[in-house]
Amino acid sequence: MLLPRVIPCLLLKGLGLVKGVQFKDHRYIGDPMNAVQIFNTMEADEMLFLDILATAENRIPDLDLIQKIADQSLMPFGVGGGIQNTTHIRDILRAGAEKVCLNTYALKNPDLITEAANIFGRQSLVVSIDIKKHKKGHYEVYTNCGSKLFSEDLQGVCVLMQEKGAGEILLNSIDRDGTMSGYALEIISEMSKYINVPLIICGGAGTIRDLKDGIHIGHASAVAAGSMFVFHGPRRAVLISYPDAKELAEIRGE
Repeated sequence: MLLPRVIPCLLLKGLGLVKGVQFKDHRYIGDPMNAVQIFNTMEADEMLFLDILATAENRIPDLDLIQKIADQSLMPFGVGGGIQNTTHIRDILRAGAEKVCLNTYALKNPDLITEAANIFGRQSLVVSIDIKKHKKGHYEVYTNCGSKLFSEDLQGVCVLMQEKGAGEILLNSIDRDGTMSGYALEIISEMSKYINVPLIICGGAGTIRDLKDGIHIGHASAVAAGSMFVFHGPRRAVLISYPDAKELAEIRGE
């Protein structure tokens, strides 16, 4: 049985790293290559880089940067943002990423997932589903970096994405993004009943307990976090961190 993974989720804005709250008010936090070197030292399980402007600017993440990350990274990493077709996927994988993270264009054209899975293998494909809680209590799916409502049928979207060939599903809470207030465990646990591929969760982690709960209550295969791994203290000073061996054992329940 594979151990649950703990994944730093890092946001790119051009060639720099940023972090925001609820998908807005992004603040520059540093050079991605510096983060890679630190997470190498800390022996992170995996990394995920998401370019927050790529879809709006009709482009994919910078291939030279991906190549530099691949040259330095001692761990597998995925890349997402603006990916529209299998040519984009091929370019990113050839640049050195192990996985691509699909969102807007895959949700709008699910056959892209099937086509890509047939060419590259579904193990290379993560489909990210950005969710937001409606005032009536149900969860909705958003695209275009959380700016456009896509569907009110979260369960249906999750099932369709895996049926089309997604190797992993990333559930990302817009409401909890950057808040460090804990994962949306109720909906995550509910969706885990319908997701048969590895489930990654993101949005809200702020403590070791949150990561542990994501695995043992949310039934996630991997827990991702951004703010928790790049900020420190009440003033949110930039300080990159990652759980040590003892904390990882606690998170995984070893």
